[in-house]
Amino acid sequence: MLQKKAHKPKELKYSDLRWRCNPSTFDFTDTKNITPIDEIVGQERALEALKVGVDIKAPGYNIYIAGLAGTGKTTTIQQMLESLSTSRPQLYDYVYVNNFEDPDHPILLVMKAGEGRVFRKEISDLISFLRERIPHHLESENYLAKRKQIIEKYKESEQELFQVFEKKLKKDGFALGEVQVGESVRPDIIPIINDEAVPVYQLSQLVSEKKLKKEHVETITKKYQKYQEELIVVFKKGMKINLEMQEKANNLERGEVSVLLEGALRVLYEKYKVEKIVQYLSNIKKSVLENLQFFKEQKGGGDEAPEGYQIDYFHDYEVNIILDNSNTTSCPVVVEISPTYTNLFGTIEKISDGRGNWYADFSKIKAGSLLKANGGYLVLRAIHLFEEPGVWRTLKRILNYRKLEIQDSPYTFSWAQSMLKPEPIEINTKVILMGNNYIYYLLSGYEDDFKKIFKIKADFDSEITRTEEIMIKYTRVIKKLIQEENLREFDRTAVAYLLELASRYAGHKEKLTTRFSFLADIAREADYWAKRGNSKVVKQAHVKTAFYKARERHALSEDKMSESILDNTILIESCGERIGCLNGLAVYGNDYYSFGKPVRITATVGMGSGSIINVEREAGLSGKIHDKGMLIINGFFKETFGRHAPLSFSANIVFEQSYGQIDGDSASAAEIFTLLSTLADIPLKQSIAVTGSVNQKGEIQPIGGVNEKIEGFYDVCNSRGLTGIQGVVIPHQNVKELMLRDDIVEAVKKRQFHIYPMARIEEGIEILTGIKAGMRDAAGVFEAGTVFGIVEDQLRKLYEKAKNPYKEKNEKKMHSKNKSGNRKK
Repeated sequence: MLQKKAHKPKELKYSDLRWRCNPSTFDFTDTKNITPIDEIVGQERALEALKVGVDIKAPGYNIYIAGLAGTGKTTTIQQMLESLSTSRPQLYDYVYVNNFEDPDHPILLVMKAGEGRVFRKEISDLISFLRERIPHHLESENYLAKRKQIIEKYKESEQELFQVFEKKLKKDGFALGEVQVGESVRPDIIPIINDEAVPVYQLSQLVSEKKLKKEHVETITKKYQKYQEELIVVFKKGMKINLEMQEKANNLERGEVSVLLEGALRVLYEKYKVEKIVQYLSNIKKSVLENLQFFKEQKGGGDEAPEGYQIDYFHDYEVNIILDNSNTTSCPVVVEISPTYTNLFGTIEKISDGRGNWYADFSKIKAGSLLKANGGYLVLRAIHLFEEPGVWRTLKRILNYRKLEIQDSPYTFSWAQSMLKPEPIEINTKVILMGNNYIYYLLSGYEDDFKKIFKIKADFDSEITRTEEIMIKYTRVIKKLIQEENLREFDRTAVAYLLELASRYAGHKEKLTTRFSFLADIAREADYWAKRGNSKVVKQAHVKTAFYKARERHALSEDKMSESILDNTILIESCGERIGCLNGLAVYGNDYYSFGKPVRITATVGMGSGSIINVEREAGLSGKIHDKGMLIINGFFKETFGRHAPLSFSANIVFEQSYGQIDGDSASAAEIFTLLSTLADIPLKQSIAVTGSVNQKGEIQPIGGVNEKIEGFYDVCNSRGLTGIQGVVIPHQNVKELMLRDDIVEAVKKRQFHIYPMARIEEGIEILTGIKAGMRDAAGVFEAGTVFGIVEDQLRKLYEKAKNPYKEKNEKKMHSKNKSGNRKK
């Protein structure tokens, strides 16, 4: 059958392959007289969102900043928050003091900024004053006279009580004495026999010696037991008298000290009107009166302590300032680079008592970044919140309830967990999280409260539409970097080339990247190469060197793959024709550095039921998007060839020599071309590589990494020698994204390399085969001699064969018999 030749395909001109920034656009020779820029370029939407989040003080208006790295998120936050430094909000000092009634629940005192330090000194001075004055006060003549009077009064009562009892004993032949029991001495009643005191236990010995009669001893014993009971009663009365005396003495003591305390506390009562502070001062007074024994001595005494360790009985009166804002003159802004549980929320330290035990009290409570930023802003990177267990969960709870309870981390091992439960602190910190969109959508989808506590999202764009005004602003950004880092001035050719690189990084001729960190790195390295070349200014050549040297440093994987292709370890053909085989294009690498290389795609076809087998999927190496692409290919064939008869073929499609995960649909068009080639038995040009996504209607869709893919195939062809017929077919939508290397632009200009745009599958198959794709006629049949016509004819034959698989075999047998019969005749 005569094949119909396709029309000459449309090619891109060399001027379509790259945007050139004309240096004459700028009205300066170099950046020496350029004014640095202070504003953030290209982030108006994000800046407006940040302003709303900063200005609204209502609960939940915390801010999540999303965007790619290098788009200026950190710089923007710093500039915006620095502008707030002059508007300091009302700040407070946060103080924990001892709860004398329940030490496990320390009391929180909130004071105006600067009052905490003053209050601590006042309490310290108060305790020092009491330690000095109480002993002197209790040694005054007036006090000692009153105390002596009380003691003498009760001593007389006690002596009178015992004198009456002793008279009674003496009258009955007994005396009050003491006996030793072990190492102790106790009072006892002793009988008097012949004017001698004889202990009761010796009476039996006198009976055996016949110095006393048994009946007499029994009488003495009965009286002894009676008086022994009376002795107990007398001693109880004596003890009661002593207790009353002690109580009277203590009351006198407390009364005397109360006068001193009232005088010392009066100034503080008059100064502090807050109820909690007044109550704390009252508790101090009560505690001092209950622990006067520690104040009576100039130096604290007490329990025996290990050597080198001293018990401080006045520790309970200390004031623990966990946040002192006395020197804070601006709005608090805390950037926490290591948000561990302790750093973020604070902790309760534990110390040894010298005996191997550990304890904690109110004085060991420490603040974290969240409290230090109270009334201001806390800046965190979202990813760091998930590096330590419990940090995100605790932060979310605090932002929900706006209360901070300082505790040990429950997720870290400790020999002794603290049982302290300090009073919660009201939190008014605005949290600013910086992260990417993936984390944002993950938290939004799985954390019910996330959008409630982070109501503002500031999205930083990674690109901006190029205008003359924006180009001037970019120049001022470069000047700011030059000024801050003391770099050489850039001439306008260097600035122009930097803008071209900004367009390449953006992946669009009409846009520039806002990931200024990339440009800053190139600018720094260009300055380095200018220094090595002894140049006073940075020129275009230095920027080019910096760019290509940076790529070269990361190009080891690319070079190894190129080497494998050139020595035919990886089978890639760049000339000739083959059936069912085509060069697709893949992108390798990461965000900062990526490169493209050709990959062989092949297809095989046999009789079947219209199924297309994705070998990568069967091997577990295919991603979901690639799987979807294969289903779209199936839909294309049903739409194009399956309307009049079932598709009676089965096909396998595979990426040859691919041993890793494959994803994406940018090879869908190439996979369709290999299937068409195999079905029609028409060879494809190996000198042309293809990239492009496709839908079920055969329309070509744009793909990513178009520059890297073209450059990858060009490098293979150039290494083997350009033939003038090599090239790449790309989606027509990607033309606006082309920012190819200068050597490729030059090769296209000399017609040594070609780049073809395609809008439909028909255009691509014509470029690859040189045969017309074909259209349906009035009868709904593809015209003969076209690719689609040949494919349709082959599919019809496969369908007929599938309906009667033995028909062809029987016809061959009959034909063979007829020929044999004719020979016999």
